[in-house]
Amino acid sequence: MSRTSAAQNAVVELLRVSPVADDLAARFARAGHSLYLVGGSVRDAMLGRLHGNDLDFTTDARPEQILALVSPWGDAVWDTGIAFGTVGASKGGIVCEITTFRSDAYDRVTRNPEVRFGDTVEDDLVRRDFTVNAMAIDLSSRAFIDPHDGMSALGDRVLDTPATPQESFADDPLRMLRAARFASQLGLTPAPRVVEAMTSMSAEIARITPERVQAELSKLLCGKFPRRGVELLVDTGLAAHVLPELPAMRLEIDEHHQHKDVYEHSLVVLDQAIDLEEEGTEPDLVLRLAALLHDIGKPDTRRHVEGGGVSFHHHEVVGAKMVRKRLRALRYSKDLTEDVAKLVFLHLRFHGYGKGEWTDSAVRRYVTDAGDLLPRLHKLVRADCTTRNRRKANALQRTYDGLEERIARIAEEEDLARVRPDLDGNEIMRLLNLPPGPLVGQAWRHLKELRLDRGPMDHDEAIAALREWAEEQGIAPA
Repeated sequence: MSRTSAAQNAVVELLRVSPVADDLAARFARAGHSLYLVGGSVRDAMLGRLHGNDLDFTTDARPEQILALVSPWGDAVWDTGIAFGTVGASKGGIVCEITTFRSDAYDRVTRNPEVRFGDTVEDDLVRRDFTVNAMAIDLSSRAFIDPHDGMSALGDRVLDTPATPQESFADDPLRMLRAARFASQLGLTPAPRVVEAMTSMSAEIARITPERVQAELSKLLCGKFPRRGVELLVDTGLAAHVLPELPAMRLEIDEHHQHKDVYEHSLVVLDQAIDLEEEGTEPDLVLRLAALLHDIGKPDTRRHVEGGGVSFHHHEVVGAKMVRKRLRALRYSKDLTEDVAKLVFLHLRFHGYGKGEWTDSAVRRYVTDAGDLLPRLHKLVRADCTTRNRRKANALQRTYDGLEERIARIAEEEDLARVRPDLDGNEIMRLLNLPPGPLVGQAWRHLKELRLDRGPMDHDEAIAALREWAEEQGIAPA
């Protein structure tokens, strides 16, 4: 990207938001203060990707002065970050965060700065994480301020730091994860000195809370080039501290001998799963996590067999447990954790299908066990086919096409999305003269199993099956 085209992008984006930005800048100027668009807002404006109507500003005004200026102006105003010099406001659907110039000092034990307010925009920019985020636009004069040549770095797709990377990462180790995230989101390549610092300082990431690690990892995986970010985490050793199961797969040769190792195979599956996401939809974090982690159980289940082969029996069961443990440690939500673990647990089920030998009962169980995750499971199973043998790959895809067709056919005949016993709990209690309790649940589960095995039964058949079960259990209906 040339400096001219980048500047043109920025002007176009600024014009789009200029009524709000200009109004706010004029308000600050009347009070004798400067106001700059800064950081990621400038970077994204130059890339023509200023999304979400979120704008970042910096100013010489102190936090209390910012609050006094924006309170009568904004549609909504919040001061939750005022201790760090930030006041938020929304105006006309655009969210603005205005922060006093900062020249912080860090204790380098935690990542918490001793907040110090600065006097110049240049002092503020030098403390920022990367040069592509250390650019500003003076909203009064529209002058472009770029003391660390962030525009050239953006044009060259290079990620570098305003100060030395060692200083930057010692101040805030989270910046190392942000480097990997920007590699994924923006396709930037870290400068050699940045990679060197990330590698030598990777253990410093232990200072960062799991919640913040999780947030960066999620943004990385939902980026445009997540493989780049993942590879950077593994190559620098950061993954060994935040997602150690990932580098542990590097030496595990997969049973098909078609990939250098299970780690490489998992990256290919991630790429292929992303290709299967519907165009125009938001990135699917659950699918991407499942694709990346679907084989993490292989190192713990690897066994050498006669003839030089390798087996990984029940790695899906072990992997699901490992996923739960890791995602809980990273403070992911219970629902997301269970969804990813379930996909990992089910991803091998299809391989028992053979060339279509499953009964309709087995197809029903596949659908029922997957539940709402079935569309994602379809994508994961298809993405997991990474053989370089095109004939074999095409045969596997055709077989899965056949399974999906069977699912669709059975779904037309039966309500697969709501497989329930043919008798409900109230009717079970009435027919067997049972009070509410465990026996009713046992009877309900028995009828559900029959429903999965046989398909829908008519009412009389269901009653007969219930009475037969009751007799076997020693329950005497009234």
